[in-house]
Amino acid sequence: MRGVEDWLNSLGLGEYAQRFVENGVDFSTLPDLTEDDLKELGVLLGHRRRLLRAISTLGATANNVTPNAVRPVDAALPRPPSTIASAAGERRYLTIMFCDLVGSTSLAAQLDPEDWGNLVGAYLDAASAAVGQFGGHVLKKLGDGLMALFGFPQAQENDSERAVRAALAIQRALAELNAKNAATGAPELAARIGLASGPVVVDATGEVFGDAPNIAMVARMEARTA
Repeated sequence: MRGVEDWLNSLGLGEYAQRFVENGVDFSTLPDLTEDDLKELGVLLGHRRRLLRAISTLGATANNVTPNAVRPVDAALPRPPSTIASAAGERRYLTIMFCDLVGSTSLAAQLDPEDWGNLVGAYLDAASAAVGQFGGHVLKKLGDGLMALFGFPQAQENDSERAVRAALAIQRALAELNAKNAATGAPELAARIGLASGPVVVDATGEVFGDAPNIAMVARMEARTA
């Protein structure tokens, strides 16, 4: 069941993982899901469309055999995104996002570790939700920063535009979080975000190699604070 949870997280739809678990949905039943099934699970309309596309894409990848070929029974089952790429890696054109907090070291020194952890956790949750809202995939979280991909595992024509919209959504979410925390005396948080698009190689573990990640990181470092 963990595979389905990871797959949902890769789509930015991790909020539905528990519902899938509670209803016994795993990779053996995933291809049979219909829109009505997803609606019954409480999946929002836009997210239903995204899930159905993702299921179709994974199914097509797993079924990439000739019609008359003999294949194992489980060959038709969708695979988690990490198993789609070959061991040598898959070439993709992606938009990469790096996002972290400004002055986090000094801010952390002012707070109790637990309070700082809760504050950073709330920010990362808000940022991850913004990425998922625009079809991005949070690849990793490192301390107070995150790296997100737009165009993987599913590519769309407007990946770069959706990345920009996600960046703006993160800044709005951070402003709302600051307003909410103002009454508690928590320090105000500011984020810097870097974006870059270009050809990369995604290996079997989901790691990304190429100039775009480095350029995005430099852009983040040079970004003006919110």
